[in-house]
Amino acid sequence: MTALGRSGVQVSPLGFGAAGIGNLYTPVDDEQAYEAVRAAWQRGVRYFDTAPHYGLGLSERRLGAALREYDRARYTVSTKVGRRLEPADGTGDDLANGFAVPARHRRVWDFSADGVRRTLEASLHRLGLDRVDVVYLHDPDDHAEQAFREGYPALEQLRAEGVVGAIGAGMNQAGMLTRFVRDTDVDVVLCAGRYTLLDQSADAELLPEAARRGVSVVVGGAFNSGLLADPSPRSTYDYTRAPQELLDRALRLKAVAERHGTTLRAAALAFCRARPAVAAVLVGARSAAEVHDCADQFAARVPQAFWQELRDSGLLRLEEETA
Repeated sequence: MTALGRSGVQVSPLGFGAAGIGNLYTPVDDEQAYEAVRAAWQRGVRYFDTAPHYGLGLSERRLGAALREYDRARYTVSTKVGRRLEPADGTGDDLANGFAVPARHRRVWDFSADGVRRTLEASLHRLGLDRVDVVYLHDPDDHAEQAFREGYPALEQLRAEGVVGAIGAGMNQAGMLTRFVRDTDVDVVLCAGRYTLLDQSADAELLPEAARRGVSVVVGGAFNSGLLADPSPRSTYDYTRAPQELLDRALRLKAVAERHGTTLRAAALAFCRARPAVAAVLVGARSAAEVHDCADQFAARVPQAFWQELRDSGLLRLEEETA
């Protein structure tokens, strides 16, 4: 277990990303969701991440129900604020936002202090918990002014009151997360998809700055939404069809991995966890089988010769030791 920044909140090196059990893209039934969380617990995962956005609250409800049988002191839960859920007429589905659920609620962007508190209160109700350990500002890309002026101070106040143990921001970009690291007192940032075998943009400023300031980084999107898990013409990259250039690169990476007796999935996870600022890697899963595979890949040792071949071939341009 690793502490997030200077907080006392501890996370396991491998975390469970709960978007999948919120019916990301395709439906998952309650039993399958429960078994996925149970498998994560069996494999030593003690950090679970969710958000109201994931299935319009379904992910939070299922995660809370599955964790109810475990000692609350033994696991860490993070959720997010910034998208407040309001009742809707329930007609249609939410697939336009990526989730196979009825549209019984609608999302309202709200990084106000009041919105932060109301959103967190609703999350606690869905989770069935009296506290969460970590709260992230969720995707404030187009709401930077309100997020920094109102949302962040609200989180800081919640931390001071002891309502949450650690605070931060979670985004699919590195630039604004670097600003959070430099200009605020966050404990952790969640960076999705920007530190992977295909995209190392977070290493330009975010990871070095976080290391200098003692801020932890949780890495999400290690597989870039699927391309690094199983590259094929149907694979997605950042949740859309993968460009041919990136598909070709992923296939080359896979071939090198197989040549060295490992898998592309294992290499992708090993790459994400290697930097000193990285406290945990979040991996999404929707079934027990996927959880067990992720845990196996996370534990696998990737030969040093694999990394050297990537450097020699130009497929990896970083000089830091990765193993």
